[in-house]
Amino acid sequence: MRLLLAEDDPMIGQSIRDGLQLDGFVLDWVQDGEQAEQALSHAASEYALLLLDLGLPRLSGQELLVELRKSGNAIPVLILTARDGLSDRVAGLNSGADDYLVKPFALEELVARIHALVRRSAGRGTSDIEYGALRINPLSHEAWLRDTVIDLSAREFALLHALMEHPSAVLSRSQLEERLYGWGQEVASNAVDVHLHNLRRKLGADIIFNVRGVGFKVVKP
Repeated sequence: MRLLLAEDDPMIGQSIRDGLQLDGFVLDWVQDGEQAEQALSHAASEYALLLLDLGLPRLSGQELLVELRKSGNAIPVLILTARDGLSDRVAGLNSGADDYLVKPFALEELVARIHALVRRSAGRGTSDIEYGALRINPLSHEAWLRDTVIDLSAREFALLHALMEHPSAVLSRSQLEERLYGWGQEVASNAVDVHLHNLRRKLGADIIFNVRGVGFKVVKP
């Protein structure tokens, strides 16, 4: 799952990025509102959620949020801020935020709120995502095929997660690459193909279908 973090405090931003990456997330980090706006305009569909600090330079988090909602961008937004007053929370939620977390917070709570928001935005009542005989749980990073647990690496799980979020959609190599790797991460030219090969070996060759010249989709086994 790929997220965008807009946080101007280097220590807090680094801590959040390191913690979420250890939990299996792909995280891009910007430190002002204009950078966040640019990132969302270029890769909005690649982000599952925006983690937004209100006190950003150049363009405040509040202003960015208002602009996003006015433009029709419905990306889930979780505000992370030290402003704990009732009026601040109400203003953030009324501006279009989906949730509000006051600093300091525990990483475990942040992770739980991220999964809850993504689950809600997808219209699911539970963390599990099912398609045919396949089932995954993004919260526990577990995968099952016909109720048998499948041992997947972090990249393999992220790839399967991307394909199962919208199983009717065909995702290109570049789209899958965007889901697996954040800014500045070195990516081998055949990285996605290697992960796809490993997934097919573990799940069966007929589960991930190659639409020639377009990309890949998951099919019901």
